[in-house]
Amino acid sequence: MDVDMRLLRYFAAVAEEGSLTGAARRLFVSQPALTKQIRRLEDGLGVRLFARSRSGMALTEAGRELAARVPALLAGWEEAVQATGRAARVLRLGFLDAGAVGDVPEVIAEFRQAQPEWQVELRQFDWSDPSAGLARGDVDPALVRLPFPGQENFAVRELFVEERGVLLPARHPLANSEVVEFRQLWDEPFVSAGAETGAWREHWLATRERDGHPVRVGAVTSRPDEWLGMVAGGCVTLAPASAARFYSHPNVVFRPVRGVSPSRVGLARSRRRTHEAVLDDLLQALTRRLSRG
Repeated sequence: MDVDMRLLRYFAAVAEEGSLTGAARRLFVSQPALTKQIRRLEDGLGVRLFARSRSGMALTEAGRELAARVPALLAGWEEAVQATGRAARVLRLGFLDAGAVGDVPEVIAEFRQAQPEWQVELRQFDWSDPSAGLARGDVDPALVRLPFPGQENFAVRELFVEERGVLLPARHPLANSEVVEFRQLWDEPFVSAGAETGAWREHWLATRERDGHPVRVGAVTSRPDEWLGMVAGGCVTLAPASAARFYSHPNVVFRPVRGVSPSRVGLARSRRRTHEAVLDDLLQALTRRLSRG
């Protein structure tokens, strides 16, 4: 059978984690979706790769045979992709939201003048992947909001910090407040990212700043347009201060919040060397322009 390389990545993650739950969190996919893809791989190969039990996912003999070969297959494929990118002279920069991007377009324009043979592509990802494409190898570096799951696997440099506020329905009793105390929001229904985003989701629900008070999740989404619509419909959500400039809705207001930590924006890249000096030049230019303080 022809195998999608993504299926092999999913298989490798489950084999290494020993559970669907851990692998789904690492890959930023839902557990049902991951289960479906593992079954697809097994059906295509005509063998069972895992023995499923309450304690986790144990490799079968066939699974162990495949697991021994998959790392080399994936490494070979990644090298092929990188070689293709070098030949095409394309750098791919991932990001999540406009507020984290800042002066990036100007930096890219200057980089293109200095390196006219190279092309830089900006690729936006939704909140289902807080690594902005890094975890799946879709980009070279990425502008990310910290923390994100698996960031210990990447080289990360913090660039700047911005305060977090709250997006409220315009009719909300707190909508006219100059500053909202976070404690006043504890019982509100929050818009949340999916559970598979782990630490990133917890940060935007401010779970550590609730003194043990439980979170009330009113809606789950990974898309900014849905995010604003859900707030307009009655939920609330924490958001970086830049959200007030880049995202708007006639029935949503932004207010500063006292009692929550700020959002930290970082530049992350693989620890493996890719594109060598030319990528270093771009990263240094981005760091100089975006770093604050």
